Amino acid sequence: MTGSEVSRSFRLAYVPGVTPAKWVRIWNERLPDIPLTLVPVSAAEAPGLLRGGEVDAGFVRLPIDRTDLSAIPLYTETTVVVVPKDHLVAAVDEVSAEDLADDVVFHPLDDTLDWEQPPGRPAIERPATTADAIELVAAGVGVLLVPQSLARLHHRKDLTYRPVTGVPQSRVALSWPEDETTDLVEDFIGIVRGRTVNSSRGRRPDAAAAQPKDKRADSGSARRKPAAGKSAGRSPRSGSGTAKGARRGKPRRRS
Repeated sequence: MTGSEVSRSFRLAYVPGVTPAKWVRIWNERLPDIPLTLVPVSAAEAPGLLRGGEVDAGFVRLPIDRTDLSAIPLYTETTVVVVPKDHLVAAVDEVSAEDLADDVVFHPLDDTLDWEQPPGRPAIERPATTADAIELVAAGVGVLLVPQSLARLHHRKDLTYRPVTGVPQSRVALSWPEDETTDLVEDFIGIVRGRTVNSSRGRRPDAAAAQPKDKRADSGSARRKPAAGKSAGRSPRSGSGTAKGARRGKPRRRS
């Protein structure tokens, strides 16, 4: 690790709906001297920030332009439809795209699902953001399809959501600049992939593994010394047997 990496923080971008808390906690446990700075960004902004070097890595939503970027897909989210609580959809466990044919389905400009046109009837105008679309759903104007994490992020008491089948799903990935796969990036990749501190691919072995060989050898020889001492002395078993034999011998009769 270079001195510059030790002195600076690790900058991690994340898009709406992604919760990086568990990975940040592990980072802080393993690399307490290198602060991790979280940078919230929109899905559209993330690739540009990565290419510009403004962040070291980021959680993004696929697909993205992979030019100059590496990416590891992590998980796929369920797509849900957000509706008012008194909507017919609220009475079922899940719906299909065809079930929404008569509904106005909003298609916000920051939509994260990879499709040209959502199912249902298009709105007169596209909302600028998902948050704007949520407000319109609450007003009873239409419905909205989003990854489940975004439905939770924009939760309201007057709205609910149900899974939708037969529609695209959003994939979340860890991405970073292809030519900037630094040691710190490798550390974070290991954390996200669930590698332990003792993993053979990790860069930070535990204290036992890092202990000098000569020190381990000394401790081993120290443990072997008692055994060597025992072999040099009189066998307890044979000595014990002789003593017992003398006691068990028949006493000599006196004349």
